[in-house]
Amino acid sequence: MECNKERNLQKCNCTYEPCSRKGICCECISYHRSNKELPACFFTKEAERSYDRSFRKFIQMNK
Repeated sequence: MECNKERNLQKCNCTYEPCSRKGICCECISYHRSNKELPACFFTKEAERSYDRSFRKFIQMNK
């Protein structure tokens, strides 16, 4: 499968600058899932800035 990194970067709202997984969605999802988190793209811009990527935060945000 071919990665569309440049296109993915246009939609990526992650503000963590040293992230090596930006634009590589499969790696990002895998990384966050292993940490029991969701990636930035599941959160609003404001919520993403808190770096709280927990399932609890996601549910709280979507009530």
